[in-house]
Amino acid sequence: MTTTPAPADIPRPGRDAARRRDLLVRIGFIVPAVLYMLAFFGFPILKNIVMSFQAYDFATFFNGSAPFIGLENYAATLSDPIFLRALRNTGLFTVGSILGQFVLGMGLALYFRKRFPLSGFLRSLLLLPWLLPMIVSAAVWRWILEQDNGVLNRFLEGVGLIAEPIPWLVSSDTALIAVIGVNIWLGIPFNVVLLYSGLQSIPEELYEAGALDGATGWKAFRHITLPMLRPVVSVVLLLGVIYTLKVLDLIIGLTGGGPANATQTLATRSYEMSFVEFDFGQGAALSNILIVIALAFAIVYLRANARAAKKG
Repeated sequence: MTTTPAPADIPRPGRDAARRRDLLVRIGFIVPAVLYMLAFFGFPILKNIVMSFQAYDFATFFNGSAPFIGLENYAATLSDPIFLRALRNTGLFTVGSILGQFVLGMGLALYFRKRFPLSGFLRSLLLLPWLLPMIVSAAVWRWILEQDNGVLNRFLEGVGLIAEPIPWLVSSDTALIAVIGVNIWLGIPFNVVLLYSGLQSIPEELYEAGALDGATGWKAFRHITLPMLRPVVSVVLLLGVIYTLKVLDLIIGLTGGGPANATQTLATRSYEMSFVEFDFGQGAALSNILIVIALAFAIVYLRANARAAKKG
């Protein structure tokens, strides 16, 4: 007794051809993206890694000779007397900037979540620091924080808060604080935009249900808002740290890394080694160290966030 094969078991050449065409279409979309990533991201990173193991300096551009020297660039970078100062400043600058940007950004996002006249207009004004070129913002703030004729010192003297001008950018005691303050001002729009978008996606029904159980004010923020915002907060903090670690033009425009290396970070020190001292090998080595630090933070933070999400 013979059985008739089910329709699904009958080979269909047309279906196989359609699958092959679908696969080719997918590959056709993927290949240009992969080539683009390799050309514009992979090659510069690979070149930077290779340079860090070479005696690559200004003369290399003319004679083309960059001999392999192993880990000498990394040893020289780590033994540089400015390295530990730059590493400390990078940590303080990153932590201070992220805390200030996130706290103020969250406060403004919660404030603008409430509907009131001109809220949209005022929210759009918050984007202005984000839209200005960094070097322009640095020039404006350098004028504001100028010791003798700066707007900030004149205002503080006018209201009687200070008796003499504060050397915001020319004193090693205040320069890093001033730079952190300016970077907070620049980063607030990014935090507000993302956090406000996240707040808008939280259903109002959750707050109404929480209010019935007495979860209002701080309790509602802790038990409803923060858990629902966890994915957005993760993105904001991760991108914020990576961006802050590599801030260069703001510090160069405000203080140039001074005074007395008080605002020198790993990013500015790498720039100084490469384009002031023309030791591109050591500059590449320091930038690779900075990349490793950023990657290590990203991995640790993402794993910790994933464990926290599993625990609920």
